[in-house]
Amino acid sequence: MASIRAPFRALSRASLLLNSRRSWTCSTCRYGSPKVLRRGLATPTAPSPGKLEKPYYVTTPIFYVNAAPHVGHLYTMVIADILKRWQVLLGNTDAQLLTGTDEHGMKIQQAALEAGMDTQAFCDMNCRTFEALSKAANLNNDHFIRTTDPEHRDAVQYFWQMLKHRGYIYTSKHEGWYSVSDETFYPQTQVQNSLDPATGRKRMVSIETGKEVEWSSETNYHFRLSAFQDRLLELYKRPDSFITPSKYATSVIQSVSAGLQDLSISRPSERLTWGIPVPGDNTQTIYVWLDALVNYLTRAGYPFPPGQENNSMWPANVHVVGKDIVRFHCVYWPAFLMALDLPLPRNVLVHGHWTMNREKMSKSTGNVVNPFFAIDRFGVDGMRFFLAYQGGLGDDSDYDNSFIVRDYKKWLQGGIGNLASRTIGCSKGKLRSHIEDAMTDKLPAPTPEDVGLQEMLASAPPRVAEHMTGLNPRAALQEIMSIIEKTQKYFHATEPWKNPNPQRILFNVAESLRISAILLQPFMPAKSQELLELLRVDTSNPAKRTFSATVYGSDPDYGEGIKIGHLFPPLLAEN
Repeated sequence: MASIRAPFRALSRASLLLNSRRSWTCSTCRYGSPKVLRRGLATPTAPSPGKLEKPYYVTTPIFYVNAAPHVGHLYTMVIADILKRWQVLLGNTDAQLLTGTDEHGMKIQQAALEAGMDTQAFCDMNCRTFEALSKAANLNNDHFIRTTDPEHRDAVQYFWQMLKHRGYIYTSKHEGWYSVSDETFYPQTQVQNSLDPATGRKRMVSIETGKEVEWSSETNYHFRLSAFQDRLLELYKRPDSFITPSKYATSVIQSVSAGLQDLSISRPSERLTWGIPVPGDNTQTIYVWLDALVNYLTRAGYPFPPGQENNSMWPANVHVVGKDIVRFHCVYWPAFLMALDLPLPRNVLVHGHWTMNREKMSKSTGNVVNPFFAIDRFGVDGMRFFLAYQGGLGDDSDYDNSFIVRDYKKWLQGGIGNLASRTIGCSKGKLRSHIEDAMTDKLPAPTPEDVGLQEMLASAPPRVAEHMTGLNPRAALQEIMSIIEKTQKYFHATEPWKNPNPQRILFNVAESLRISAILLQPFMPAKSQELLELLRVDTSNPAKRTFSATVYGSDPDYGEGIKIGHLFPPLLAEN
């Protein structure tokens, strides 16, 4: 352990950068010229002259490749993708989405050994499965990062060197309960006795995750996490909510207020070889969570050249994470960044888990949902809709195939699809002429039903935008589907097939479909495009499919040559 005790030679920021093995590329070359973001809603406006806004940056966690992906991974991907696509809908076309895989740590090392495979080959195989899922889910990600990428290794080692240079890393003997599954130590207050339900064996488990822990004693490097307790508590009091939903902030505040212990951030390489070596000390491997969290910086171009820290897309606007990794993203990660005076992510969006029969999905109980099978069976947009509509942010959500069939029939097939077919059928192929007539002064005065629907269509898009600004895609989607539901009631109440002057009614219903289709693009990219094409919304003018086009009556040019289509055909298997 002599190398651990050896004094650390102080290095300047510039010399550390020059010693890094990666070749740096400026953010302009890497991502293209930055664009001025339009920040408004119905009428976007540019920032003040001469000021360039960074790209909107949203991330998923990087997924552990020790096992195949499940529906929870798919849900996280979909929520992050919706947030990115929403920004594009607002006109922020340089918004960035990052996803990828976490490929280091003891779980990977053990899983590869059990599979009888070379560890890198094991990672390559399972990484391809997650990449395939991102494509199957129609994820609009701009990059897929792997912690085995050379540029990430160099970013992590530079990050480590800077932490040590600033005096935040020291060596010490560490004893505690260690979970291989969670890749973390737990204090005595966070573990409890439990019985293995499969074998009846007594064991110690983490109270938080239920994963088995074992007593471990080793000498390794530590990060002075305790030094950041007050600054973290100030962060959680921020008026714009660092953690969303607030229920998760409450538990984090309670935990941090109770006191923070310094964090073990390396493992002896005799126990853990599969990871990034501590710079200058090959007897120690960097803690997998320190390694993994830096991936968000790696993609943003870290290490930043001196004086250029503010010219990248960092900080992240939103980290989307499951509730089981809140502590890592809301305690450890901001503390690491504070130690280096780097900007903090603007928000961490936390979501609940998917359960089956109200029980947590687990490989051992055989109730894990294969996301590829689900997409094949219900369609990618059918799955995206169900997960976004029913998925819980503050609470867990129960998964069942019958629930997907129910929502598909009610909201998609019987909702959007039925309304589109009936509107087109009632117009007898002349929707365009009805739209033109409705925009003249020749029709009778609007009825109270007409006025009510028009007011609803005018107010709904801003409400959807408000939910999305609050990072609540579920509420936003429910608001959109409320448009469809209210329009169906209006359609039945006004009976345009009996009305001698149905133009205004058909125009109002067509506007409901057009506006809903635009708003649905982040949620159901393919089906919303099909609906817009069915309505003959101009494809040559992209502005007619952005948020600014959701203003009632703002597009007078659609509906020409329209024909009935089948947006949501019957499912092949409905049970």
